[in-house]
Amino acid sequence: MSDTASFVDPVFLSRFGLPRMNVLDYFLHPLNPFRTKGKTTNELLTQQGISIGTLMAQGTGVKPGPIPLSSAEHEYSMSLSRHTGEQYELMLPPPSEPFQPHSNLYTIRHVLRTNPTTVKVLGIYYILEGVIYKAPCVRSLMKANVTRTVEGLAEACNALSACARYDPSTGYLWDFDVKDEEDDDKYCRHKWKRQRRVLDNRRPGEYSAEEEEGIRASEAVDNILLRLSKCPIVVYGKSVPKT
Repeated sequence: MSDTASFVDPVFLSRFGLPRMNVLDYFLHPLNPFRTKGKTTNELLTQQGISIGTLMAQGTGVKPGPIPLSSAEHEYSMSLSRHTGEQYELMLPPPSEPFQPHSNLYTIRHVLRTNPTTVKVLGIYYILEGVIYKAPCVRSLMKANVTRTVEGLAEACNALSACARYDPSTGYLWDFDVKDEEDDDKYCRHKWKRQRRVLDNRRPGEYSAEEEEGIRASEAVDNILLRLSKCPIVVYGKSVPKT
């Protein structure tokens, strides 16, 4: 199941609402795709008539009801700790937030209990405004953060590359006050052609004596490099004896 999957039961919410005392009952809805397929300790306690709501109303053998919500949650947690197997625990709110019977956000922990003090966390879920989500794993969080970072760096490099300019006399420089790239290229070509016409009034395709000499020198260098590329010492790393 993807990390973006969710579940909501509008019928349950409209009929019972979602206070803390029935959050676990809402999560254990038979149609909830996040709940485990196996039998859980929560369902075993429900069959025994033990839930946070019933504990608030009836209390326990030692503490007759009604009892406060915090005491009922504590008694329910103690009942879970007496059993082993898969369990769902309703987590307390952060210390910075007050403990209230109603909230827009609830956190549920799926654990595998092997003894009263040892549990293995199998998953974390949260309920936001009645919608159940699965908390992403560390791998998904790191992947998302790295992806956002790489995309930001790529966009920054693309933006900077459009501002890079090169001039044979001065080298590379930055020009952050540029127009559209296509318009800027057209402007540069037009400016170069206009300067050339002003300087020597030559037609396109005509070269000066210095330019002709540079072209011949470039062709000579190309021929030398071509001959070297076919030399046995370059190709085979050693000379080939004449036969």
